[in-house]
Amino acid sequence: MEAVVECCAGLDVHQGSVVACVLLGAAGRKPRKEVRTFATATADLVALRDWLKALGVTHVGMESTGVYWKPVYAVLEGHFELIVGNAHHIKAVPGRKTDVKDAEWIADLVRHGLVRASFVPPPPIRELRDLVRLRRSLSEGLTTERNRTLKLLETANIKLASVASEVFGVSGMAMLRALVENAATPAEMADLARGKLRRKLAPLARALEGRLTEHHRFVLALHLRRMAAIEADLAALDARIEAQMEPFRAQRALLRQIPGVDDRVAATIIAEIGIDMGVFGNAMRLASWAGVCPGNYESAGKQRKGSTRRGNVHLKTALVTAAIGASRRKGSYYKDKYHRLKARRGYLRAAIAIAHKILVAAYHMLATGAPFRDLGEAFLDQQARRRTTANLIRRLNTLGYDVMLQPRASA
Repeated sequence: MEAVVECCAGLDVHQGSVVACVLLGAAGRKPRKEVRTFATATADLVALRDWLKALGVTHVGMESTGVYWKPVYAVLEGHFELIVGNAHHIKAVPGRKTDVKDAEWIADLVRHGLVRASFVPPPPIRELRDLVRLRRSLSEGLTTERNRTLKLLETANIKLASVASEVFGVSGMAMLRALVENAATPAEMADLARGKLRRKLAPLARALEGRLTEHHRFVLALHLRRMAAIEADLAALDARIEAQMEPFRAQRALLRQIPGVDDRVAATIIAEIGIDMGVFGNAMRLASWAGVCPGNYESAGKQRKGSTRRGNVHLKTALVTAAIGASRRKGSYYKDKYHRLKARRGYLRAAIAIAHKILVAAYHMLATGAPFRDLGEAFLDQQARRRTTANLIRRLNTLGYDVMLQPRASA
């Protein structure tokens, strides 16, 4: 196989060391090989960069091993053409595995152009991605704390969740704090209700009369403090995300035109795929990368059922959330399509299908800057009518009839 890169390097990255193998030589000739090992401190990574530059290396390949590749990538970025490959795609032949052989194998793949580079967004998008993913993690932590609190209340036979639809709203939090203080009767705690909840004062008083011991109050106070801390962190994180999203205000406004896409989903889409759609090539590759389209499984000429791949979990979750929201938008094409698919294939497949359509729309909008155009709720009916008409005409033509359609005159 002919080489396409004359000066390249392969890096086998670990937590404490980086093994670098450099291959030098023109195509068609056996390359000269140099191997060195570096530590992973910043000064050592700078020494690695200087050594590679001194040898005239133009392309550097490495595996995406956990988070260990990120500091190496940050030091080498801007000096070489960096290729971060999927570890499953560049796995060497098993047997006689060493760090040096791994680095040689990666360098050889890079030299022959056999490594498909993973998508690594530019630094501003990477910073936004870290913030958005951290926000999701904190939100999940807040949900976990709330679920633990509800379980604790049930343990103490406090049936607040059976009466109040929102336990952690203004009224519910006031009652939870009163339970911790243990200075009010159930009727007095029920009187803390606000708004429509005041119509349920008697059921609230009965629900708040449980067997709350000192142990329960201690644990409940702990949960309340943890929830307050997470909510404060989320508020600070939201402000930081808004500041990071300022350069992408136009793109977010564009994406918000899609049914089901709000500010948070739009920020997630931009954080995960960026705003330069040229790196994906086309919308189908992006959908495959995100994991919102079926996989291919063909064997012996037969096309078998292929499930969706794992893809980008953060993007996929946001798209499915947007799809559920779009399925409730009146007059939307997405709503009609979702319910038709749900009746035949189930709600989960329908949500994935709508998520795929949302991502394809986002790709074309970010690539061209064109606004969103909804096909409308009647589009599928019109499409079905055209297909039915064409099928009937074809069948009549097959039977030897010449068909000429004439619209029926309206009354």
